[in-house]
Amino acid sequence: MRFSQEEKYEIISLVEGSDLGVNRTLKELKIPKRTFYNWYGRYKESGYDGLAPNNRKARSQWNRIPDQIRNQVV
Repeated sequence: MRFSQEEKYEIISLVEGSDLGVNRTLKELKIPKRTFYNWYGRYKESGYDGLAPNNRKARSQWNRIPDQIRNQVV
């Protein structure tokens, strides 16, 4: 499930203000600790804007033949 920037901020606020502690609060919210701490790190570094959805740009494929070599073969 993807969370919006606003939802991430709300979750961070809930965890920060909770009397239960981070681990228990995250367990109640069913948010993995790693996910939360990724959001929290970006929030601390860049503020609210750091919670914007990541750009899922295409990554290069490890087994793709480079264009230069492909052109030589063809």
